Amino acid sequence: MHAPEGADELTGAHLLDIIARRQLTALFQPIIQMQTGDIVGYEGLIRGPSDSPLHAPIKLFRAARDNNLTLEVEHLCRRVVLERFAELELPGKLFLNVSPECLLPQREGSTGETLDFIRQIGIHPDRVIIELTENQPTYDYELMREAVLHYRERGFQIAIDDLGEGFSSLRLWSELRPEYVKIDMHFIQGINNDPVKLQFVRSIQEIAEKSNTLVIAEGIEKQAELLVLRDLGVAFAQGYHLGRPHANPARALPAEAVQALSRNGVAVYPQRAAEKNTVSILKLLHRVAAVAPAMTNNEVYEIFQADPKLLIIPVVEDGVPLGLISRFEMIDHFARPYERELYGKKSCRQFMDSKPLIADKDTSLQDLSYRMVESDAHHLFNGFIITDQGRYLGMGTGHDLMREITQLQINAARYANPLTQLPGNVPINEHIDRLLQSGTRFWVCYCDLDHFKPFNDVYGYRRGDDVIQLTGHMLTRHSDPDRDFVGHIGGDDFMILFQSEDWEARCRAILADFGDSVLEFYSDADREQGGYISEDRQGKKVFYPLMSLSLGVIRVEPRQYYSHHQIATCASEAKKQAKKIHGNSLFLDRRQPAR
Repeated sequence: MHAPEGADELTGAHLLDIIARRQLTALFQPIIQMQTGDIVGYEGLIRGPSDSPLHAPIKLFRAARDNNLTLEVEHLCRRVVLERFAELELPGKLFLNVSPECLLPQREGSTGETLDFIRQIGIHPDRVIIELTENQPTYDYELMREAVLHYRERGFQIAIDDLGEGFSSLRLWSELRPEYVKIDMHFIQGINNDPVKLQFVRSIQEIAEKSNTLVIAEGIEKQAELLVLRDLGVAFAQGYHLGRPHANPARALPAEAVQALSRNGVAVYPQRAAEKNTVSILKLLHRVAAVAPAMTNNEVYEIFQADPKLLIIPVVEDGVPLGLISRFEMIDHFARPYERELYGKKSCRQFMDSKPLIADKDTSLQDLSYRMVESDAHHLFNGFIITDQGRYLGMGTGHDLMREITQLQINAARYANPLTQLPGNVPINEHIDRLLQSGTRFWVCYCDLDHFKPFNDVYGYRRGDDVIQLTGHMLTRHSDPDRDFVGHIGGDDFMILFQSEDWEARCRAILADFGDSVLEFYSDADREQGGYISEDRQGKKVFYPLMSLSLGVIRVEPRQYYSHHQIATCASEAKKQAKKIHGNSLFLDRRQPAR
């Protein structure tokens, strides 16, 4: 449906009435200095009449644009904001919103209406930041540079609003070299849980430092967001958590925010989750010529003789793999008396392993490694057949599989564990270094499962992985996500870096939770007798108790340690002491290291 005729005229008339009667209200939202918590200035915001459809600024300026009244509305907004700022005697700087098309000197007359007006009301230009608010896709950048130079010469500074949100804000930054850039709230809200947003802001901060620009983070609504941004080195902040827009705004930060900013310690950065093991065994494919089952053993033997490096020959009939012939098996048979005479002219099925390891090309490396470990040892040497919907494609070797799995495990241990999705050694060490640099007290808790290997041997690797995942979830659940860092060192070893003062209560809760939860992984019989009998590495029958969790803790005081290497050594020793205690245990190392 079309809007009724005359609707625009009504809006235009209403807008002209608002302008004539100056029915606009100024609101101010504080902007704080991140390191001190001091309010350094306010952004001036505007609202239309409360009972009007043009109350919201987006509707007000849209109506102004539709009715060719943008310049008149903007000039009135500036006057209302400047007058109220002066009347309230607000401290610090005023961030004054100006659309780029209204910035040009010719739009302001020869002397500049804004400059004349602020002189009249007694505000010095160096207290006013012209905040360019983008609302159109293209600019005449040369004209914009001239306009910015014009205002800088008169004492104003420049800020770019909503960096990352608009059409060309990065280009504006490059062209205008503003004193301030404001990062759009999309990249700020939830930054404590989003590694991509963290990286975006970190990159902007790095560019800003190199270009002598100060960053303002907009839209902060939570303490956790505030602390992450502080640790990234962002200079200024703005948002509901620090103060809402108000006609008579606060002159100081809320006590909760002041306390958070003044507290020592570091924020827990979000970590990029480990990529699930989506790499398939197709990466390991070798094109190996197959033989038909009708081929004789003598003919297969000659193939081996012609290629000394060939170790395995697959046997395939009509595209379907039947088995594998091992070079060593065949040579061993033919070396025996009369074997060649008896079997040389018979089908190669005679010496074929008819139960080879077969896997589809889409099988993940991890899944195949599980199958390889749980299968007979000879499959590791013979390798495996790779198929595409049951049709023979080629071969893969056990050596290649183990190499790839080892590399995955190394990467997992360094950055993020694909099983638990917890950060690995590199992020753990980076967080320790940040804690040491902050000069705060914290606690390092080394977590290790007792009797995990025999459990793995008896109940299988998949069940063992279930226990590892349970442990990771449990440690995370009992930690404060904003203050405590949980990492997976590798295998059944974890580390928690506590800033929470109630770390001991959290550890006790972890142990109690683990003691209850781990029982579900055992059979009724093993639960009743408190363990099970299995062979040790020497092949002797040994009774192993149920798994337990050992927590070794060290307290780190400011300037007590100087590197994550020192801390790792001391935490490992505390873990060893915890493991000497029977059952689920907590050990706090109270010794002080040598200075």
